[in-house]
Amino acid sequence: MKIVIFGLTISSSWGNGHATLWRGLCKALARRNHEIVFFERDVPYYAGARDLREWPSGTLVLYPCWEDTRSRAYDEVRSADAVIVTSYCPDALAAADLLGGCALNVFYDLDTPVTLARLSGGKSVPYIGSRGLCDFDLVLSYTGGTALAELTSRLGARFAAPLYGHVDPEVHQPDSPRPHYRSDLSYLGTYSADRQLGLESYFIGPARQRPQQRFLIGGALYPQEFPWAPNIYFVRHLPPSEHAAFFSSSRLTLNVTRAPMAQMGWCPSGRLFEAAACGVAVLSDDWEGLKHFFSPGSEILVARREGDALAALDLTDAELARIGRAARERVLAEHTSERRAIDLVATLETAQHTRHPSPMEGQSLPVET
Repeated sequence: MKIVIFGLTISSSWGNGHATLWRGLCKALARRNHEIVFFERDVPYYAGARDLREWPSGTLVLYPCWEDTRSRAYDEVRSADAVIVTSYCPDALAAADLLGGCALNVFYDLDTPVTLARLSGGKSVPYIGSRGLCDFDLVLSYTGGTALAELTSRLGARFAAPLYGHVDPEVHQPDSPRPHYRSDLSYLGTYSADRQLGLESYFIGPARQRPQQRFLIGGALYPQEFPWAPNIYFVRHLPPSEHAAFFSSSRLTLNVTRAPMAQMGWCPSGRLFEAAACGVAVLSDDWEGLKHFFSPGSEILVARREGDALAALDLTDAELARIGRAARERVLAEHTSERRAIDLVATLETAQHTRHPSPMEGQSLPVET
């Protein structure tokens, strides 16, 4: 199967969660003899932090502007079996205009709760046109649960299915601890204001309560006014090649979900699977559907208040190691990129054989611009 993707980025993991997911998924698809062509606009902020330059899993087309690549994109789409346009792709609407013909037309929203929250707030969604998603044969969502019904009722999706996060266990696996990454509690993630409340409850608050322990944050875009403490250390943006060492140097690591995603539920972040694949015990905020991916108490620790984070820090090394091992076993069994590649191909094949009429055919989406 030839799959053409118009995405945000695969070449740089700086400040986004898309790139690492695409790398693992495309590598798994290539192993199964699928041909991948990925179109990415070459923007300065990703070019300046590019951590993928050779990509044996497919063909990466970096282009400066849409007009320079439109002809190439048209040719690739016409020879494709499936074409996937993603959320936050800067040329999503232009790419969607090329769709049609025999290829299966797919939209993959890796940011579904954010998309729906913007619509509810009367804001424009630059990667979705006035007709919503009714012109796509299949809509994939990074978030399951009620999000799938909303994609159908509010955006006209003909057929909506989940494609959850995952991890490439060849990149994320137990590694030797590094002194500079050593921590009692770590957190790896790009700064986002809608995660700040969780960070204050489960990370900053406990750091202030436990000044003798070491806390470590890795990520990008943290503002100068972030409420640092003397025992909170910071590592600026880490490429995926450093993730395993980062997690493996932690007694415990924290997962905090963006507020719109946590409110909607069924939204496991890629970081959650990455940390678990490295065999480190994970402390996560709570949301509906979490127990579908990990068993609370035995494979993951759940925080609902600051005291839960402090209690997790008080567990022995042996207890934390047991939880980390169980989480890794669950990830390797159910949440690898290989597993998601199998799910994706099966969903594409189902959609090809059961194309659904749109519930919003002929209608326009009432979105403010």
